Amino acid sequence: MADSIDAAAAAAPHGLSPIELFLQADTVVKVIMIILVVASAWGWAVILDKLIRLSVLRKRANKLIASVQAGLPVASVAESFEKASATDPFVTVYRAMVEEHSRSADLVHSEAQRDSLQERVHRVGQLASADALDHLQSRLPGLATIGAVAPFVGLFGTVWGIMTSFQGIAASNNTSLAVVAPGIAEALFATALGLAAAIPAVVFYNRIGSDIGRYGKRLQAFIGVFEVELSRQLSKKGDRNGLRAA
Repeated sequence: MADSIDAAAAAAPHGLSPIELFLQADTVVKVIMIILVVASAWGWAVILDKLIRLSVLRKRANKLIASVQAGLPVASVAESFEKASATDPFVTVYRAMVEEHSRSADLVHSEAQRDSLQERVHRVGQLASADALDHLQSRLPGLATIGAVAPFVGLFGTVWGIMTSFQGIAASNNTSLAVVAPGIAEALFATALGLAAAIPAVVFYNRIGSDIGRYGKRLQAFIGVFEVELSRQLSKKGDRNGLRAA
């Protein structure tokens, strides 16, 4: 009688939906599944945040570059930049270079001092650009970590689940596939969750990194445009001072 009850219990159907697989899993496998789901949710939050922010920054950069090409003041912040977000990398770099020019305005007399000013403005622009790009790249290492670690975490859950299943076989002395199959299915679900977390993280880490690299090149081009305009205005100022001295 007891054997028939055990056989019936072993033959009882097990659900294969994600929720049922989670509820039927071992405690350790459940913890691993929760970790992977949380990691996947965090990864998607970072992905969406970066994609939306980069899309907005690219559109704004087109407008700001167009305003630069129309004529860029180097002694004060242009009106188009005043209206833009203060956290925009273009605005941050532009303000940093304008402030350096304003601080050194009283020092610009000789050609050597003008060259020194241009060098300082270049360095300030590079530092501001690097800081802005570092901010854009924040949390990207987390995506790389998820992409590298999540499959192994899922694999650990799979190995643990299979070990538990075989222990159940040994305890029940029943080698029927109906006994081991549910545990294996739950274990493999952990691997599936690991891959579901890792694949988008790797794909979008590479894409976002590439997008930030292209945006950084536009920042460098913008710094170059500013330096050219600064050199032109300093040359005009030097010419006027030379005429006055004559």
